[in-house]
Amino acid sequence: MKQLKYSADFLTFSRVIIAVGIAWIGWSLGLDGVRLASLLMVISWGSDVLDGYLARRSQVVKNTWIGDHDLYFDMSVALGLLIFMTTANLLSTSTSVIYVVCWILVFSRFGILSVLGKMFQAPIYTWFIISAFRYEPLSGWLMLIFLTGLVAITWPRFPQDTIPSFLSGFKKPVEPSQGPAYDPRERTKPEKAEKSQSRP
Repeated sequence: MKQLKYSADFLTFSRVIIAVGIAWIGWSLGLDGVRLASLLMVISWGSDVLDGYLARRSQVVKNTWIGDHDLYFDMSVALGLLIFMTTANLLSTSTSVIYVVCWILVFSRFGILSVLGKMFQAPIYTWFIISAFRYEPLSGWLMLIFLTGLVAITWPRFPQDTIPSFLSGFKKPVEPSQGPAYDPRERTKPEKAEKSQSRP
């Protein structure tokens, strides 16, 4: 079902647009844009789950360039959010620059591996949620409840696939020059796909 695969690609690519939107909100609205930025983050996280679901349901074996670079699109959202927090004075410019430079050095040394990409994103999202609770509590609760709901909805796969996949990245990382053998959005290797598809 190629249509589902194309839909997954569209959702993945849309996160670049969301990233640009979040950065622009920081430039134009500053702290007044926390609520809108929070809403865009919820949409981004939702699209991240939905594109994986569509990629699994499509049952299309051939990967697409967008699917293979899913991590880059996720990281673009984190970068857009970092720009938002910097321009909205939630983070100092020096802190943001040091953070980005440090990660550039890490990626230059080890490549942009999935486990490192997720570690790059996590502190940014965490600080934004903490900041939202301070300046826009309702938005903070919205993001926290949404993320908790996502974990609950995907719970059968979260402890069985997501966490082991993350931890395995520390043990035997894939070489940067190698493309993934499966669509990264599926969050599960081909041998596990049949089991995942049988779940509701």
